[in-house]
Amino acid sequence: MYTKEIREIVELHARLTKKVAELTDIDDLYGAGLNSLSTVNLMLALEDHFKVEFTDKMLSRKTFGSIQFLSEAIEDLVAKVSQSS
Repeated sequence: MYTKEIREIVELHARLTKKVAELTDIDDLYGAGLNSLSTVNLMLALEDHFKVEFTDKMLSRKTFGSIQFLSEAIEDLVAKVSQSS
């Protein structure tokens, strides 16, 4: 649902060695060059853009492993924010 927006943010903040346009939604972002520092930058950019906060449980290699996993995490977080409003 949020893959287009996430792709734009990944392109700007993840510092991948591959172009995001060349990646599918399920491609491994770590295999494409994501590292621990760029993961933090990406997380902060996603939180700022979507006005959410990743839970400690979500701070894993799996969550940031692909655009699809990120989209699923963002969907969950946005839904929780909507429910609490």
